[in-house]
Amino acid sequence: VLKLFKLLHRTRQEVFKNDTRALEAARQKINEEFKNNQYETSEEKINELLKVASDVEVILRTSVIQAVHTDSDKI
Repeated sequence: VLKLFKLLHRTRQEVFKNDTRALEAARQKINEEFKNNQYETSEEKINELLKVASDVEVILRTSVIQAVHTDSDKI
């Protein structure tokens, strides 16, 4: 669980590099989701939550695109 938590935060830092609002929002969401489920004892539910977190990490890494504003009429 801790390994996946750290992986999500590392991925967040890479994906949202130089976007302080997105970095903070992602940090809060990751921490909130892990905190909300920290006392879960059902092995089945834990495995399901780990699968969801793993899927989120893959989606962040492969599907999120960050645009950079370079000029008044260009992105």
